[in-house]
This record gives sequence, structure tokens and C-alpha cells, in this order.
Amino acid sequence: MKYHDYYKTLGVERSATQDEIRKAYRKLARKYHPDVNKEKGAEEKFKEISEANEVLSDPEKRKRYDALGANWQAGQDFRPPPGYENMRFNFRTGGGGGAQDFDFSGFSDFFEMLFGQAAAGGGGARQFSYGGGGEDIFSAFSGYGGGRPAQQQARAPRQEAELTISLEDTYKGATKSIALTTHEMKDNRVTPVTRNYQVKIPPGTVTGSVIRLKSATGNGTGAGDVYLKINIAPHPRFKIEGHDLVTTLPVAPWEAALGSQVDVPMVEGLARMKIPAGSQSGSRLRLRGKGLPKKEGGSGDLYAQIEIAVPKSLTEKERTLMEQLSEVSQFNPRR
Repeated sequence: MKYHDYYKTLGVERSATQDEIRKAYRKLARKYHPDVNKEKGAEEKFKEISEANEVLSDPEKRKRYDALGANWQAGQDFRPPPGYENMRFNFRTGGGGGAQDFDFSGFSDFFEMLFGQAAAGGGGARQFSYGGGGEDIFSAFSGYGGGRPAQQQARAPRQEAELTISLEDTYKGATKSIALTTHEMKDNRVTPVTRNYQVKIPPGTVTGSVIRLKSATGNGTGAGDVYLKINIAPHPRFKIEGHDLVTTLPVAPWEAALGSQVDVPMVEGLARMKIPAGSQSGSRLRLRGKGLPKKEGGSGDLYAQIEIAVPKSLTEKERTLMEQLSEVSQFNPRR
């Protein structure tokens, strides 16, 4: 049997954090996914990556794997530690029924030796059953990852996707229909399946929010669930700051100098706002409660940021008045 260097497969150090392992797996999975990469060998590479992630992303499996030591080389003939070669694991689904063997199809013999049912070879296989009564199947392997095992049945991996919505969607709430290719368990195999989801976007959902789409397998473990990260598309009129909205409000020089009342655009409709005399470019005026809704109740605010706009061309009369103003005004903006 060949030793599998899972760290080398994902391109990470043995000291890699769980976050580093997750990022490495996501990057490689996107590159070699059979639905994306049609090159010869891509599917086999994807299986290797998935197997490595299955072990290194699970603290218990990783601990058991690391106990083998760091001196093995990928491709080297591997001989299991004493006691492994004739070990067969049966896991009960609970209750009084017989032990059920779980199929680790699609994973390597090396993986099955460590975490699944190893070939019984020669003499009778020793058999350990975990029936939920407090037994610890790892107690027979002192130094090889003791403690309660992680769930041993093959599971579809946690999956992540992204969805971009509009500002109007998060302002009022919306339901989006999307199609995603996910990985789910079928006959104890992780299989790609394309499914349609109806995603409910609650009002006030902000960029970075995560919505969990439950797996169709209904196993209750979270395995195979899709964690949908929400992004809000840039808006031509509003910038989002948390639950607050900011819009640019162009005003004429005389409106800023003399004060005025102008219409300010909101996500829905207009609001009449007073411009104080002497307003400066960059100053903000606030409309309370006109931003994005908050889950805990209430809403953020809408800020109108003043931008003093100068006409690109002047009529003859405007030019005359501007010249007269320049002659009598003592204002120096650079003073």
C-alpha cells in the first residue's frame, strides 16, 4: 500500500492551521472540479484533494494521521503499525440492530486502512463496534489518536458559494432562485448534484452575511450543506456603510452659500432636506431611519454628502454677475 502525504496534496505545511487548509482545499477544488476541468486526470486529482481535505479538516482524523509520523514519503510502500492490518471497524447506527459496515468507496486503500474497514487478510479480523454506549474504539490504539472518534461514515464536505444581490433586495427583502452544483451523499458516495434553491434574503442582509442552505440528504450533521455568502452589488447612487447609506448631493454655489431646500433621493422616493447657509463640500446631512433595516429592529440612517457643483459654462448675464461678485467679495478660500 502506498503512503499518502495529504499535506503535500494540498500544498500546505504540517503546521498549517485549519483556515490555511480550508483555503488551500477551496483553491484546488475550484481548479480540478470535474464540472470545470475536463483535462485528463483532473477527476482523479479532485478525488485526491477531497480525500486529503476529509482527513486534515477533521481534527480527530488529522490527529490519527499525524500519529503515523512525518518521516514517510509520498509513494513509499507503507506498512501499517502493528494491529492495523487485521483491524476491521463496524459502527452501529444505534439501538439494538446489528453493526452496519460503512462504504468508503472513492477513497484510497490507505484512507480505508486508517479510517474505514481494512482488509481482514489471513487470520480472523478483530472486530470493534461503536454502539453509542460509551465505548471508545480508539482505546485499542494507544498513541494513535485516542479519544472519541469523529463520525466515520463518509460525508459530503461542507460547501461554500457566493450570491450577489442588489441594494433593493436587501432594503425590502427578496427571494432568489439559484441553481448550484453541490456534493451530496448517495449510496455512501459523495456525488455532484445540481439543485435549485429558493433563497430567502431577509431585509437588512449586508455583505458578508452567510445563509445556510440545508443539504437534501437530511442527515442532520451539516455535512453537504451550502453556506452562501452574500455580496451586495455596487449601486450607482448609494454607498453602503454597515446599515447606513451615503449618497452624494450636488448643490450650486449659491445654494451652499445662501442655504436652500432640495430633494434628496432615497432608495424609495425623495425627501425634502434643508441645506444650511454656508454648507461646505464634504459635509454630511443626516436623514434618520432611512438606511437599511436592522435584524434587531429599526434602520440605519441615510447621509447626504454635499458636493458643490460649478457650472461648466455661463450665460452672459451669469458671467456678468459672477464678475461683479468677484469684485465686491472679500472671501478668499485659500486664506
